[in-house]
Amino acid sequence: MTRKIDIEALCADKGLRITEQRRVIAQILSEAEDHPDVETLHERAAAVDPKISIATVYRTVRLFEEAGILERHEFGDGRSRYEAASDAHHDHLIDVETGNVIEFVDEELEALQRRIAEKLGFRLVDHRMELYGVALDRNR
Repeated sequence: MTRKIDIEALCADKGLRITEQRRVIAQILSEAEDHPDVETLHERAAAVDPKISIATVYRTVRLFEEAGILERHEFGDGRSRYEAASDAHHDHLIDVETGNVIEFVDEELEALQRRIAEKLGFRLVDHRMELYGVALDRNR
């Protein structure tokens, strides 16, 4: 369930100045089909422009996050991982052995969460769900 989001266009919408190095980082993030950490982003960006430092990637990611363009996730592996912010809700299933992240939406689960909140006297306004597991068919 990978959503392609034009990070550079979001920067323009937010009025952020887009330098050439930010453009490269935005493009890498827009094309990412995973939830990369800063080191992975730096590797990919440096393959396009070897002059991009890891400090530039850290600053750019922080700027994009503060502007509401990126969301940061902590999936229990000690690394902050990023994806484009989106209005489309989804949850995550994290393979604890490989670190792969699978995005999913389950309407039955969403309805159950709303019912639980109502039963406890609340109207659900937001939530984040992360499931952690190992593949059933992986040989041990």
